Amino acid sequence: MRLVRMTLVLIAACVAFAAAPPQTPAASGAATGQRGAQPPAAPGGQRGGGRGRGAVQVMTLSSPAWRDGAEIPAKYTQAGGEMSPPLTWSHVPEGVTSFVLIAHDVDAAIGNGTDDLLQWMLWNIPANTTSLPEHVPGVSQLPDGTRQISATGPYYRGPGALADGPAHHYVFELFALDATLDVPAVGAQPPQTRAAIVAAMAGHIRGKAVLTGLFKFHA
Repeated sequence: MRLVRMTLVLIAACVAFAAAPPQTPAASGAATGQRGAQPPAAPGGQRGGGRGRGAVQVMTLSSPAWRDGAEIPAKYTQAGGEMSPPLTWSHVPEGVTSFVLIAHDVDAAIGNGTDDLLQWMLWNIPANTTSLPEHVPGVSQLPDGTRQISATGPYYRGPGALADGPAHHYVFELFALDATLDVPAVGAQPPQTRAAIVAAMAGHIRGKAVLTGLFKFHA
């Protein structure tokens, strides 16, 4: 009788094993966390979630008012008229929809040292634009749709590093985008608007150019 029971148990085990679907190596790796298992595909079937745009193209940004790395003339600073400087750019990649310009004092830390002072930011500059004139009007939105802010309002804020320290570096960064940015120029504090612009630019940058100027008040 014991032999019969053992035989029935063995038969049942064999039937259960035969009925179970075979497990593929890939499924086994995914179930156990085995190295070499394929990662899940990103939404849309694209692995890694990349846009496939390639490298960001290097553009040229310059000003007739000063050469890159030189002192910014007083008329464009708090020591003078504090008017925005003339800027021009070239070597723009194809497929550009708009430009963003961010000018900031990289030597003036704010926000517990987590950010720097925003001198000027313009976004949704039209794609057919290759320059900005001297003394851009101080309004939140220009007639061509360009929006602007600075740390203190919807206008250019001139450099103002104090005389009792080293000259500060004022960096003008121009970004060519394949999109326009749905970020309003009013309704939020400048640091929040700046953060929203930077976040919205992610994945849309096709080209970039940089121009640097130095300034401090003279004693």
